[in-house]
Amino acid sequence: MDALVLSHPEQLARLRRVCPEAAEAAVLAGDPCYDRMLAGRPYRQRFRRAWGVRRGQRLVVLNSTWNPEGFFGNGGSEDLLPSLLPRLAAELPADEYRVAAVLHPNIWYGHGPGQVRAWLDRARRHGLVLVDPLSSWRQALLAADVVIGDFGAVSYYAAALGTPVLLAAAGDERLDPEAPLADFVRTAPRLDPHAPLGAQLERALASHRPWRGPAEFVSSAPGGSAALLRRSFYRLLDLDEPTAPALLEPLATPPYEPPRRTAPLRVRARVRGRRIDIERSAEHPYAASGEGHLAVHEETRNPSDLALADVIVREGTPDDPRLGGPAHWAAEVLERHPQCAVAAYITGPDTCTAYARQHGLLQLSAGPEADIDPAAYASALHAWLNAGGTMPPEGTTLRVRTAHGTHPVVAEFLTASPRSGAAGR
Repeated sequence: MDALVLSHPEQLARLRRVCPEAAEAAVLAGDPCYDRMLAGRPYRQRFRRAWGVRRGQRLVVLNSTWNPEGFFGNGGSEDLLPSLLPRLAAELPADEYRVAAVLHPNIWYGHGPGQVRAWLDRARRHGLVLVDPLSSWRQALLAADVVIGDFGAVSYYAAALGTPVLLAAAGDERLDPEAPLADFVRTAPRLDPHAPLGAQLERALASHRPWRGPAEFVSSAPGGSAALLRRSFYRLLDLDEPTAPALLEPLATPPYEPPRRTAPLRVRARVRGRRIDIERSAEHPYAASGEGHLAVHEETRNPSDLALADVIVREGTPDDPRLGGPAHWAAEVLERHPQCAVAAYITGPDTCTAYARQHGLLQLSAGPEADIDPAAYASALHAWLNAGGTMPPEGTTLRVRTAHGTHPVVAEFLTASPRSGAAGR
């Protein structure tokens, strides 16, 4: 062995105890993975926006290592993660939380991408994002508000970055009891999968204090690994090291992937003038009060959901020839589903076109400082009209309130005419 790269002197001390003959090859060179995350910290908001995390929302990142005792294991924690994800979607209000999963690459390639997606299909229909296990997991950690994981490196990196961590699988027997990771696993707070999840997340966020251990032991040379590694490589090659700075590849901004919830959402809305307090969740939002209605994506897995929907939504570009444009699509929806009161065609991250029966075709767009899912615009509009609200010819501004703020939504009439017959039903 020519070189054994270690990230901290603590590892060298343990190596000398268990295998002194290997210690001569040890090279202390920090952690380039951690350094890339440190360099990416200024872009946290950009990473959050890539996954459609709105202002005031909390991003929950679940992660699992590749191990039978891991969060996504087939041993003591069998089916814990796949069963937990639908509960998170059901218990956490859609406009307050975003949920992402980071699975070890060997989980993907051991079981196959198709099998993993099939296991997590229900959660994906509730808006779960599956993070690319090679290119985007570091960005997900930087974007996270809280991490649920196991004894793998991703949980330790999250703790080193100062993010609250809840452990759902400990795997103590897999770790060197003298390693800092083992100490972290022994002391980190646990997730109780049988208790209400939202309350546990709130406690973890409220009581969190950054861990000293992970931040100290993950690297002895934060920001310096590129130079240390290059020096070691050129020394092994017996070549002169270049004089230009040694630099690491920056973290790329992930592709834009907003939540796409094709499972029905239960909505509670309380109308006070033009202010609409709203809560949307996969199950009945028992904590909310007010008028209740059902909002369904047009591409729901169960077509019978559409027959019961008060609000039907879909995403698309305004010029999509397959759908005929927002007005044509909305007219089709209202004709096909007599129960539906509002059909909303989402055209961008802060705009949608909505057709409301007896009221006409409306453009809904975000006002100043508004940052909320446009599908929530449609539910707020329906609740407001259902409570007796009337649209003046010049339009109006609704104030849509969620748990983390009030969002002004501008509603204006459009001149485009839908296909005849839909409006009067």
